[in-house]
Amino acid sequence: MHTAQEWLEKIRALPLTSPLKIMNVCGGHERAITTAGIRGALPPQIELIPGPGCPVCICPEEDIYAAIQLALQDKVILLAFGDMLRVPVNVSKQEARSLEQAKALGGDIRPIASPMEALQIAEQNPKQAVIFFVAGFETTIAPVAALLAQGVPDNLYFLLSGRLTYPAVAMLLETGQATFQALVAPGHVATVMGANEWTFVVTEHQLPCAVAGFTPESLLAGFYSTIRQYLDKNYFLDNCYPQLVTAQGNTTAKIYLNEKLNIIDANWRGIGIIPRSGFALKESTHDARYHFPDYASESRRRAGEMPAGCDCASVVLGKIYPNQCRLYSTACTPRNPIGPCMVSDEGACRIWWSGGVRTH
Repeated sequence: MHTAQEWLEKIRALPLTSPLKIMNVCGGHERAITTAGIRGALPPQIELIPGPGCPVCICPEEDIYAAIQLALQDKVILLAFGDMLRVPVNVSKQEARSLEQAKALGGDIRPIASPMEALQIAEQNPKQAVIFFVAGFETTIAPVAALLAQGVPDNLYFLLSGRLTYPAVAMLLETGQATFQALVAPGHVATVMGANEWTFVVTEHQLPCAVAGFTPESLLAGFYSTIRQYLDKNYFLDNCYPQLVTAQGNTTAKIYLNEKLNIIDANWRGIGIIPRSGFALKESTHDARYHFPDYASESRRRAGEMPAGCDCASVVLGKIYPNQCRLYSTACTPRNPIGPCMVSDEGACRIWWSGGVRTH
């Protein structure tokens, strides 16, 4: 195993003379890159582009709005991962703009960190309806599927807003919108779904691709691999996270996903419908969408639901850097987020701000 410094030296020794843009799909990758200062340590011709790997950032506005209304109007116990509480939606100033504001207005809204907490709260409150608003990618949705397979109380329902990671990248490549020449795929998703899920990048689009973990060593190994592939014009899928990632992934987790969930066309906030990119419950028994009112009116079902001036969708798709957003560091800050990318710890704007980037 090479150290981070050794990987940097190997990268700097490569004869790369022209610019090369590498997309890192995962918000966790972007956080590790920024925290470790990797972007500034690489040769200047290498650009690292944050990609669509923030589930909070792409959660449809109508789902967040529905969760707010369920908590305020149906008086359920509404559970959500902590990042979701501050994500804003477009409503009048007289209405709750986020789950956090709905909680201040009296909604029983509780942040949790794992599906097991949802189970415990439902068991502790058997006479109340408990809705778990789940926004996440495969690594979040797989434990939910496992929980359903093992059985949950009758009073626990799921408002599912789960997404698959690879379809957004596939959409960029298929529509010619991609701004990158190489890809570093998310290691945590690959632990569940398998590294082979990303072979399409190589076989269908002839681009270098590597799966990486979250240490500087693993990330730099991934960057080195994709640069070498690019220079040699020899493209293949390289697993730079063999400690946890296999070609096929976690068989048990994939069985639970297949048993309990369907794959559907799904809306990504600010982007629109991406075919076969979402999860939906197969059975209605614990589906909040089936048992509770539908607050997602047609007026809220639209692709361009970012606030005026907010460029989060372009950031998510890797078309601009966070500090190129028109609102970054002016109207939009972590204390007063306008768009979702400034809310989540996996949002590129929040990560760049935390890393000290304050100017355009």
